[in-house]
Amino acid sequence: MTPIPVTSTIFLDSDEISAEFFQSSGPGGQNVNKVATAVRLRFNVVKSASLPEEVKGRLARLAGKRMTAQGELVIEARQYRTQEQNRQAAQERLVHLIQASAELPKRRQKTRPTLASQQRRLKKKKQRSQVKRWRRFISEE
Repeated sequence: MTPIPVTSTIFLDSDEISAEFFQSSGPGGQNVNKVATAVRLRFNVVKSASLPEEVKGRLARLAGKRMTAQGELVIEARQYRTQEQNRQAAQERLVHLIQASAELPKRRQKTRPTLASQQRRLKKKKQRSQVKRWRRFISEE
């Protein structure tokens, strides 16, 4: 039950994270079919007491497909040959994801179009209008 530091104010309780080990795919030599080194970390974002509500919302948007319908964040790591290295890598990815969601998004600064861009837009509209005017069918009676 050691706390995992995420930011200066957010600490994850290690009991909130569950790890499941499974066999990794790909080449691995003679041990490939005997050793389960890949790890699948599960962190229930919805039930977590460690995260503020606004961070949970941003985390759900950032996680995308890694978030289940029940609100669990699933992270898999299989790049290393040992369980501990893969667990550490998955935990680091989880921490980085939560750090990214803890940052407040920048507010959009309203800007006005420049005079030159307005004039370019109006010039293009006039040119397009002229092209359509030339295409009109003129009936001869």
